[in-house]
Amino acid sequence: MELLIFLIALVMVGGLIIVPAVRRMRGGREAVRGALRASDPEEYGFVPRERLDVRLPGPDRPLTEALEEVQASQDWQPAARLLALTEAGSELRWQRVQTLAGAAAYELARTPGQGGMWLRTWRVAAPKDAGAAAVHAEFLVRQALLDPASPDFRMILEEARTVCQEAALLAPGDPVPYIIELGVARGLGYRQADFEELWSKVTERAPHHMGAHLAALHYWCGKWHGSQELADAFTHAAAASAPPKSLLPALPLFGVFEHLPDVNLVRSLYQSDVITKAIEGALYATHQAPADHPVLPHVRHLLVWFLVRAERYAEAMEQLRHVDGHVGAVPWSYGADPAAEYTVYRALAVAGWEGHGGSPATLPR
Repeated sequence: MELLIFLIALVMVGGLIIVPAVRRMRGGREAVRGALRASDPEEYGFVPRERLDVRLPGPDRPLTEALEEVQASQDWQPAARLLALTEAGSELRWQRVQTLAGAAAYELARTPGQGGMWLRTWRVAAPKDAGAAAVHAEFLVRQALLDPASPDFRMILEEARTVCQEAALLAPGDPVPYIIELGVARGLGYRQADFEELWSKVTERAPHHMGAHLAALHYWCGKWHGSQELADAFTHAAAASAPPKSLLPALPLFGVFEHLPDVNLVRSLYQSDVITKAIEGALYATHQAPADHPVLPHVRHLLVWFLVRAERYAEAMEQLRHVDGHVGAVPWSYGADPAAEYTVYRALAVAGWEGHGGSPATLPR
C-alpha cells in the first residue's frame, strides 16, 4: 500500500489529474477506496502488478511460449519456427519481430556480453533466414536509440541499415525490413525526400499497416525531424484514407500524445476539442477493428492513459478490461518501470469509477 501511495504521489508531481479528479468525486474516501481496490486487483479481476507481462501489449500465446523456450534454453529454433509460420506482411509478423528483438535487447542489458546469445547464434547458423535478419536489424535499432549520444550511435544504425537490406532481399514482399529501416531513418536523419522514398516501399507492400504508420510518425514529430503540423498532417491523412475495420483512425491520438507539453497547467486540456476528437477516433477504431488485431492492444493502452486524464473513468475501465495483464505498450514502455506506471493509472481509473458509484459488481463483463 505504501508503494502505491508513493507512486500516486509521483504522478501528482508530474502534473497528472488526480487532484481535479478527486475534487469531482463524492469525497476523498471514495478515491481512497478505489485505490485500495486497485491494490487488491482480484476484486476487479485485474492481474497483480508482479504478474504483469511487460514484454507484450496483449496476449499472444505462441509468441509467449516461443520466448520462454528460447530464454530457458538459449536455442533460437523456436523463434525461427514461429516467424516461419507467421504470415509475411502481416501486422502480427511486425509485432513478433519487435518483441523478439526487445527480448534480446533486454537480456543483453541485464547480462552484457552474454545476454541475447541465441540471436547471434541464429544469425550465424541461418544466415539466409529472413526472420533472423529482421529481428537482428530491429535489435540494432533499439540498441542505438537507447543512447543517441553514444559515439557508436551512427555506426550501429549503419549496421542496422545493412541488415535491413539483407532482410529485404531475403523476403522481397515483406514490409517489415522497410518498417524497421524507418527507425534507422529517424536516427540518421534522412532527408524528407529520402524518407518518403523509403515510405513508398512500405506502402507498396502494406498501405494500411498500423505498425508502419506508428513507426513513421516518430520521424514527422517535432522531437525528431518534423513538427506538430507535419505530424498532424500525416496522422489525419492516414485516418481519412483508412479502409473499413482499420486501426488508422486511432493514429491522430498517437500524434497528440507525442506533442503534449511536458508540464500541463491547464486543467481542461484533456477535455479540449482536439484531444476529444482524437479519443473519439481511437474509440471508433477499437469498435471497428477485428478483436484479434495484433495492434489493437496498443490503441487500448493509450486510450487508458487519455481517458483517465480526461476523467472518463467508465470508458477507461472498459479498456482496462481488455488489456489488463500486459503492459508492453506506449505510454507505459516510455517509463523506467512500465508495470508501476500502468498500475497507477489503473488505480486512478478504479478510484474514479467508484467515485461515480461504480463497483466490481456493476463493471460490464
